[in-house]
Amino acid sequence: MNKKLKKVLIVLVVISAVIVIAFFSARYYAYHGGKRDVQSEQAAFTMKTKDILAAFTTNEAEANKKYLEKPVSVSGIITSIKDKEVLLDEIVVCNFLTADTTLKVGQTISVKGRVVGYDDLMGNVNLDQCSINK
Repeated sequence: MNKKLKKVLIVLVVISAVIVIAFFSARYYAYHGGKRDVQSEQAAFTMKTKDILAAFTTNEAEANKKYLEKPVSVSGIITSIKDKEVLLDEIVVCNFLTADTTLKVGQTISVKGRVVGYDDLMGNVNLDQCSINK
């Protein structure tokens, strides 16, 4: 094999290795490094369940611009509890990181979480990374 071919192969191997390392580094950051800690953030908005639902049913596009991916504090009455999922006033679905065994149906609570979207079929606003406001 001549020297020129060896140099080209070495360059191709180095470029391939850099691309593979960059790909896995970006993937690792996306899955682990870029995670938000919503519990430590201050709520951008504080409202009742009916108010956030009204915003999405009136103008979903505007509500998405205003609330989507933002931490909000929502208060309401627990109407259902299923493992880590708590439903407030049959309107707001709160997904907690861990199940809270102290919560009871009929209890009025205030929850902070990140708005992840509105389900127009079910008529629910969905929050994740929820925690109880104390």
